[in-house]
Amino acid sequence: MLIYGLHAVVEALRSGRVRRIRVGARADRRVQEAIALAGARGIPVEHADAQALDRASRGGVHQGIVAEIAPPRAYSISDLVAGAAPAAPLLLVLDGVEDPHNVGAVLRAADAVGCHGIVRQARRAAPLEGTVMKASAGAAAHVRIATVVNIARAIDELKDAGVWTVGLAIDGAERYDQVDFTLSTALVLGAEGRGLRRLVAERCDRLVAIPMQGAVSSLNVSVAAGVTLFEAARQRWRRAHG
Repeated sequence: MLIYGLHAVVEALRSGRVRRIRVGARADRRVQEAIALAGARGIPVEHADAQALDRASRGGVHQGIVAEIAPPRAYSISDLVAGAAPAAPLLLVLDGVEDPHNVGAVLRAADAVGCHGIVRQARRAAPLEGTVMKASAGAAAHVRIATVVNIARAIDELKDAGVWTVGLAIDGAERYDQVDFTLSTALVLGAEGRGLRRLVAERCDRLVAIPMQGAVSSLNVSVAAGVTLFEAARQRWRRAHG
C-alpha cells in the first residue's frame, strides 16, 4: 500500500506500519524531520525525482514524500467492543461510504473524539490508502477498523454484544442529541446522497436526525459524523467529570 503527504506518512511512521519512504530531492525541514524519524526506526529512505513521486501518488499532493506501508491490522467487531474496556464502546458503522475524502474526514473526527473503532463493508468502500490517509491527516493509521461482508449482519452482531445501534437519517424520529451516548453505542452512517439502505435502517435500534435550519436538507456524511461524535464526546466528558 502507498500513502503520501507529510501528516499521513508521519502518523504511519509513528504507528509502525511504514516499510520504506521515498522523498524528493528538495526536502524541506518537515520532510527532513520525517526522514530523521524513519532513520530512528531503521526504515529505508530512498530519493526520487518529482515525476516518480507524482506517479506514485497518482497526481495527489504528496508534499515531497511517499511511503510504502504494511496493510492495517484486521479487527473483528468483537475486537472493537473488547478493546473499548473499561469504557462503554463508541463505534461508527459506515454503510457504503465510498468517497475517499469523506472516509478520511470521518476517520479524522473519529480519532479526535477517541472513537473505539469503525465498521466498514468490504464492498462499496474506499480503499484505506492514498487519498483516505491524506484526507484523514494520518488518523487512519491509528483508528481501529473492522471490515465485514454484510453491514446488516454486523449490526445484529453489535446488538448481540450489548451495543445500541443508532442510525442517522433525514427522517429520523428523534433528534441526535436526545440519544444517551454514554451507553455502549454504534452510530450508523449511510452513503453520500443515498443515506442508509432500507435493510440497514430497519436493523437499527433507533433512527435520529440532525435538525436543519437552512435550505439544504442534509449534511455531508463526514460533517454529520463530526457533529454527532462530538455530542457523544460532550456527554461522556460531562458524565466523567460531573
